Formats: sequence, structure tokens, C-alpha cells
Amino acid sequence: MIVLVMGVSGVGKTTIGRLLATALGGQYIEGDDFHTPANLAKMRSGLALSDEDRRPWLQALGKALQAAGMKGGPAVLGCSALRESYRQLIRDSCPQCQIVWLRGSPELVAARIRGRHGHFMPASLIESQFAVLEAPANAIAVDIDQTPETIVRQILHRLPSGK
Repeated sequence: MIVLVMGVSGVGKTTIGRLLATALGGQYIEGDDFHTPANLAKMRSGLALSDEDRRPWLQALGKALQAAGMKGGPAVLGCSALRESYRQLIRDSCPQCQIVWLRGSPELVAARIRGRHGHFMPASLIESQFAVLEAPANAIAVDIDQTPETIVRQILHRLPSGK
């Protein structure tokens, strides 16, 4: 079982991804760990990444998922993957990945972003994330206005394994 947990910044990809990986007995891969220092600096300064900035990052994420899948056992990747073309770059290396879309209102997400400290993503970029977000087809979509445990139970119930 390979799962891509996606959505705009602030929806809880890391929290949900870690809980889901634990529930599946697998590993969690943090997509933000694969950003280049230049990409992180750009976002910290309030500038959105271009498609060219993202391409090598997304390809590296796909390869990381592919490598995790080859080791056997479940793996969960937390990554924004906002556009279909971004998700396709990941699926080029890992076509079997199941997509989970964490979705929430711009107001809820902005409140979460304002409440967290030490993260590279400023609240000023949330609007740009929603502007480029393309709803994924054939994804497990879960609203984030619930507890993390409830969200993970919903995901587990809807995964193909039916766990």
C-alpha cells in the first residue's frame, strides 16, 4: 500500500500522514524534506514556487515512493501535489499510489497556518495554493474539520485494503 496524502499547506498532511503510516504499519515520508534550500528560501520570502522549481522535487518524491514500495510494506508520503500534472510526475515513478486529498476551507486553513510557528510556509501563500489547486480524480477526499483520529479512520475504511 503506497499512499500520497495531498492538499494545501496547513491541512494536516504531516499529522495525518504519520498517523496513517503508523496505522498501516509502514513508513512516513515527509515531502518537505525533499525541497532544495533555494525552494525553501523562496517560499520563506513569500514567493510561490514555479512549475520549474517543483519538477525536480516532485520527481524525487516519486522515486522515494518507488524505492519505499520496492522495500515492501506500506509507505505514506505527505506532499501538496496541488495540480494533476504534479501528481502525475509522482505517479510516473509510482503508478500504484493511492491519493488521499485532505480538504478544508480557506478560512480554516489560514487559521491553522497563523497558529503554527517555525514553518517555512507563510500564510500569505495560502491564497496562491488554493488558486492552483486542482481537485484530484479518483482520490479519497476527507474534510479536515474533524479530529486527526477520525480522519485516519475514514481513510483506512476507504482504502482498497479496507483496513
